[in-house]
Amino acid sequence: MLAGAGMVAGVAACSGEQALDGRDAVRLAVSPGGGAALPPDSPIDVRAQTGRIANVTVSTAKGEAVEGDLNADRTQWRSRWSLTPGQSYTVDATAIGKDGKTRTVRSGFTVATVQKRFGVNVEAPYNKETVGVGIPIIMHFDRPVQDRASVEKALEVRSDKPVEGAWHWFGNQEVVFRPKEYWPAHTRASFIAHLSGVNNGKGMYGGKDYAVNFTVGDSHVSTAGEDNHKMVVKINGKKARTIPTSMGRGGEEKYTTTDGVHLTMQKDDPVTMTSDWEGCGQGCAGYYSLTVYKAVKISDSGEYVHSAPWSVGDQGHDNVSHGCINVSPSDAKWFYNLAQRGDVVTVTGTSRKLDPQNGWGFWQMGWSDWVKGSALQRSVSTAPHMDAATLSAQSGNGAVQKPRASHN
Repeated sequence: MLAGAGMVAGVAACSGEQALDGRDAVRLAVSPGGGAALPPDSPIDVRAQTGRIANVTVSTAKGEAVEGDLNADRTQWRSRWSLTPGQSYTVDATAIGKDGKTRTVRSGFTVATVQKRFGVNVEAPYNKETVGVGIPIIMHFDRPVQDRASVEKALEVRSDKPVEGAWHWFGNQEVVFRPKEYWPAHTRASFIAHLSGVNNGKGMYGGKDYAVNFTVGDSHVSTAGEDNHKMVVKINGKKARTIPTSMGRGGEEKYTTTDGVHLTMQKDDPVTMTSDWEGCGQGCAGYYSLTVYKAVKISDSGEYVHSAPWSVGDQGHDNVSHGCINVSPSDAKWFYNLAQRGDVVTVTGTSRKLDPQNGWGFWQMGWSDWVKGSALQRSVSTAPHMDAATLSAQSGNGAVQKPRASHN
């Protein structure tokens, strides 16, 4: 619901069309031209006839600049994103006519306040985090998104190396960005959700913008074979270590390590793992509770790469775990220190496939199916990287959601 507000005080309302001085004089029009408060999704539009636009500057009362796009023949400028509810704006536009004379128009207006707003929780990446090459961008909305296309249009990913990617919706409260291929190592990237003022339908609008800067670090790609009982870790494409492992003992699906492309999600040292996740609490015949060190989480079904001194004799030979990847204390320490969120851990040789929604199993989905999950049914190419100073000037940082832990 919108609440009205008056026009900005002290701003000249010379919007509308500039009078012609002659056949070759420029005519310049700015919309909106002031008056009643505008809905936040109203565009700012500047048009020139019999001439070309030389400059358009749009700023808020707080001095924040507004981004826009100028068409190829410089006759129209249009704001790129929704406007901030309750904010006042000033538009200064200058155009040059065929007679060589300039005309300048200034317009001032306010945007209506809103009573219903939706917010966002950014699960990954954290602001200023160094991440792995598989990192997704994960957003959770605190209310159902009615107009997913409008929200998706407001999401922008920038990087200093060109990347093709796409957004994919899981229900109406989670959207995830994933590249077509792994991120190039040592990429500087940023994510900006221009959500302030975005219309979500039924009188609900985005409450604020969100911005996150992150850096893709070294490429860490590990392959763990269920049948050969080892995990090969490559750093920037070169083999760094071969680690003996003991994986899920099988017999039942819940004790079988999931097969497919996992991502490292978090690190815990220590973490307590129990059989509660499988409905086996204290008093149950198969109950266990273990304190585990140097644990790197790779799924939401409780799988970790972790230190398991009790299974060192089996590592490299037999699978005896409840589903995790058991390694020696020294190998666990090395892997734990190496790991970044978003590193790739591919498990091969098991009969239990990793579900794309199990943890960060998004790479399990083929590219064409991934793109089909976009509300706009399209992939996007990343824009040039925006530095942290510019990001922080435009937006606030999203909150972080922590994941959870389970079995050994």
